[in-house]
Amino acid sequence: SEDGQVHIQYFENSKDYYDISVSDANVLTMTSASDKAWQDYIGITPSAEDRKRSLQIPNALLETLTLSTTNGGITLSALSVTGSISLSSNGGTIAFEALEVGNALLLNVKNGDISGTIAGSYDDFSIQSEAKKGESNLPGHKESGEKTLNVSSNNGDVNIEFAPEASYS
Repeated sequence: SEDGQVHIQYFENSKDYYDISVSDANVLTMTSASDKAWQDYIGITPSAEDRKRSLQIPNALLETLTLSTTNGGITLSALSVTGSISLSSNGGTIAFEALEVGNALLLNVKNGDISGTIAGSYDDFSIQSEAKKGESNLPGHKESGEKTLNVSSNNGDVNIEFAPEASYS
């Protein structure tokens, strides 16, 4: 975020809401919760806009980022972390631009695609990649590299580019 603060934008109502907490170790956790009965699941699905969540975090605070979702995608604008990024989507795509990681980037998708640009060189990464029922532009295995790139896709394509000149700022 530009103002150095954490901002979360989301929609909630009396039956669908979020539990948001910050631990003593400065770990921010946002978990969906619900007070729905089985009959509440019959009928109308909330609009895409009502299911969208936006999180803005100052880059200076970011050591590790872990995001996981079901039946939704993950889209990240350019950012940098000093440690690792782990993204997982079951039923949605993962898209990103100019991700800069200190030591590891872990990407896992089921029934969706993975695409984006990593700020850095191909040679910086040891790579483990598996694409079941899909295409990938990454090798299945590459040993050399100080950082780790682990990519898993089931029923989706992988298209990841490396850009040494890319920047998160």
